[in-house]
Amino acid sequence: MQTSSSSSSLCAIVPVDCIFNGSNQLAYPCSFNLGLLRGSRKLKISRLKAGFWESIRSGLIKNNSTQVIEPLSSSQEEEEPLPEEFVLVEKTLPDGTVEQIIFSSGGDVDVYDLQALCDKVGWPRRPLSKLAAALRNSYMVATLHSVKKPAGEEVNNNKKLIGMARATSDHAFNATIWDVLVDPSYQGQGLGKALIEKIIRALLQRDIGNITLFADSKVVDFYRNLGFEPDPEGIKGMFWYPRF
Repeated sequence: MQTSSSSSSLCAIVPVDCIFNGSNQLAYPCSFNLGLLRGSRKLKISRLKAGFWESIRSGLIKNNSTQVIEPLSSSQEEEEPLPEEFVLVEKTLPDGTVEQIIFSSGGDVDVYDLQALCDKVGWPRRPLSKLAAALRNSYMVATLHSVKKPAGEEVNNNKKLIGMARATSDHAFNATIWDVLVDPSYQGQGLGKALIEKIIRALLQRDIGNITLFADSKVVDFYRNLGFEPDPEGIKGMFWYPRF
């Protein structure tokens, strides 16, 4: 999770707790339950018995074994899990106002609200058109909204974006989490942790087990406590920048 702009180096991190072995089970203990498998793909590919490095290359086969590919009929395809939305936290403030923190994986983000949230955490501004494109092209966008209902009022129109994270994916093997941020006034309450855990669970429900992210050096321990490991098996994140 990023809390402020920084020139510190980024570190490529993957969750070792969620690496699959060849028996369709988690290779290490993980608190997330597997749900529906992603079924929008037109091919059914047998699970590959491979280590992390092989699997992150999207399916190299060990021992020159044969990969079985069978076309799926429409009746065999699984429905993709629907976006989630639920109350994560509810509390009553000293003035009697009821505040709910609502998690959603439906990608409902106003680009101006997101820019304002980025400003709060000290991130450099990015063009709104590119910000909107990044959201539109993401595989998953998860949000946290604060919804407040003053005492004695039935209607509630006070909804504020306080957290967001998104993931890109090849829709089959790999996903990368980006832009994890929580409003500074809501940090320290476990909301960032809950946001990441919900995203990982949603990705696992779609049968995507190789999950990576890039972390500022100040927050490596935060992600390590969530099961991510820097440079597993000696793998290094490589970056290319244009040289002008």
